[in-house]
Amino acid sequence: MTRLATPMLLISGLAADLDWLSVFRGARAFLRDHRAVTHSLAGAAVIALATAGVFWALGRKHPSAPVQFVRALLVCGAGAAGHLLLDLGNSYGVMLLWPFRVKWYAWDLLAPIDPWVLILLLLGLLLPGLFRLVSEEIGARPKARGAQRGAIVALVLVAGYVGARWMLHDRALEALNSRIYNGQTPLAVGAFPAGASPFTWSGIVETDSAVEELPVSLGPGSAFDPDLARTHFKPEASPALESARNSALAREFLQFARFPKASVEKTSDGYRVELRDLRFATGLGRGGMVAIIELNPQAQVIHEELRLGTDRKR
Repeated sequence: MTRLATPMLLISGLAADLDWLSVFRGARAFLRDHRAVTHSLAGAAVIALATAGVFWALGRKHPSAPVQFVRALLVCGAGAAGHLLLDLGNSYGVMLLWPFRVKWYAWDLLAPIDPWVLILLLLGLLLPGLFRLVSEEIGARPKARGAQRGAIVALVLVAGYVGARWMLHDRALEALNSRIYNGQTPLAVGAFPAGASPFTWSGIVETDSAVEELPVSLGPGSAFDPDLARTHFKPEASPALESARNSALAREFLQFARFPKASVEKTSDGYRVELRDLRFATGLGRGGMVAIIELNPQAQVIHEELRLGTDRKR
């Protein structure tokens, strides 16, 4: 059982990301499925049960390596829950309560791939082996359960790092909420990781007439300057915008987007409406996702398209 704990943990901890395969079915399938079913509490429970069941069945076929189902379930549950917690901590978020509630949850503490978390986890994985090699080289007897201790130390360090980012995130939100933007008070604010430094954040502020993007620096000697904001004015209400917002694609996209930006363009064939989520806008150095709705002169939807990883018009 002990020697199988690592593969159990790895498989149960990585299985949720099989939802990346939905990208091969198109952008809209990716929007619906990524970080949804497999990244919910129900999905994590199914992953843990399935992984534990497979290892238990293999253990029955190989009596020399028996597997106790309850212990296997605990290990696989830890792997699935750990994955869920890490993805809940970043800005993309997860559909935690699916299928009971279709709502996205995100703590905005970590980048999707945080280098410091990776380094700490790798240290926990590699250092026990390195220490064992050194002990063998000098003739000392390696300590038992070194791998377990390394894993515990790594998890404690990751928890401390995430806790520090949580406090800095709260400071960034307080800074964003404390200012006036073009004479208007904030309606909603968000702070998202920007780069490897925990002291650097990308801020988004929504007011009555605009959405502002601005950097938030929390390091020693840094100053928060709202005049550095990039302003996106909200478009005026129009039949084209209203019709686009009520399209099937827009409803799906706006359910996911937390800081949507809409733009309306008059074309020779009617109108073109683009919707973006500023959490992932290229202006903040992140990958983009854009929903494109084309309408005829009577403001009727004639084409819908979702694009991933682009911020360019056709």
